[in-house]
Amino acid sequence: MSRFTAIPSNRRVFMMQVATAATAVMVASEASAQAMLDEKDPQAVGLAYKADATKVDKAKNPKYAAGNNCANCALFQAKPGAASGGCPLFGTKQVSAKGWCSAWAKKA
Repeated sequence: MSRFTAIPSNRRVFMMQVATAATAVMVASEASAQAMLDEKDPQAVGLAYKADATKVDKAKNPKYAAGNNCANCALFQAKPGAASGGCPLFGTKQVSAKGWCSAWAKKA
């Protein structure tokens, strides 16, 4: 028996392991994608969250000022320019960078 006899089966096993690992990574990344916060969520309602800051009722939310949005809030957790990101006030749900809530605080 030659030493090369085992190579094809080892290569096949390796390729199957690579394919399985790649599939597992794709499934895990899709599962970890966070859901967007719904404006009707009880926590969102309590903080007067709006996904579009331009639609904030200024009469009900006197703290709101034009130009304030999640992207320039100290609580917003995302890379600059991201369309959405995390906020510790809303757990694992994503908020829109263009959104606003009554907990808005100026980013330092």
